[in-house]
Amino acid sequence: MPGDAVLAIDIGGTKLAVGLVNPNGVVTRSQRTATPATDGEGMWATLCALIDRVLAGADPTAVGVGCGGPLRLAEGVVSPLNISGWREFPLVDRLRSRYPDVPVRIHNDAVTMALGEHWRGAGRGTSSMLGVVVSTGIGGGLVIDDRVVSGRTGNAGHIGHVTVDPQGPDCACGNRGCVEALARGPAVVAWALEHGWVPVGEADGAALVGAARDGDDVAVAALRRAGEALGIAFAAASHLLELDRVVVGGGLALGGAELIFGPIRDAFAAHAHMDFAAHCEIVPAALGAEAGIVGAAALVIEPRYAEATGADS
Repeated sequence: MPGDAVLAIDIGGTKLAVGLVNPNGVVTRSQRTATPATDGEGMWATLCALIDRVLAGADPTAVGVGCGGPLRLAEGVVSPLNISGWREFPLVDRLRSRYPDVPVRIHNDAVTMALGEHWRGAGRGTSSMLGVVVSTGIGGGLVIDDRVVSGRTGNAGHIGHVTVDPQGPDCACGNRGCVEALARGPAVVAWALEHGWVPVGEADGAALVGAARDGDDVAVAALRRAGEALGIAFAAASHLLELDRVVVGGGLALGGAELIFGPIRDAFAAHAHMDFAAHCEIVPAALGAEAGIVGAAALVIEPRYAEATGADS
């Protein structure tokens, strides 16, 4: 069992977060920074600087990583759709070169969010759950029968690329009408701007949520549209997998609260007609911004989750 200095890293399109996590899943120290718009080496340098600030001279006993996908799990190579500077980036090899004597394990950042919530958050006590991150992109992680489902390459659970509107907008993956194309933060903001929303200050997800809370009709409609797309996708997932719970995190979802969760639940109820699917609960993530860090640490602390990486080191 790793000691008190498990280094946990959460890499997404909006932010980089690094923390130290103890064996009970408690984050004892953490820092975060905005994901830089730079090339691969610049991104790596930013991440290393953040790690060094968190470690402050300490030696990690293990390293767990969640990174935006897609990725090749067995090789530890990442190509996040929403981080253009990293394509075929050998992230695990780079980390092992820095920490050669400790286990280094990686998974998709949405999977690590799901693991954090299943281990210590809103998914505790469930057998089968889907964890979903709604932020710069939309990713998902599956725990079925109390075990992580990784898939052949480590990308199972990628609900962001489930089609919910075949005639919908283009998606970065090359498809049309993916839930990510309709409900990821930048897409929701773009739709609102196209339909007449005039932001006060920066046009981002936080501003859009604030406008919706103030009663702006376009902002409310934009969040409703996103929530409906998510609810349809969750209904399909529950029919397929007989889920106990969907745990939803990420800045847009948690910031929007009932402005987005209400439409999610309404759309889910409208599309989940089979009793076994309708049984599924849809709840907000309990760990907030720390879910990904806690889940990354779980990869090296909890044996049932470590198995998901398919590696011993």
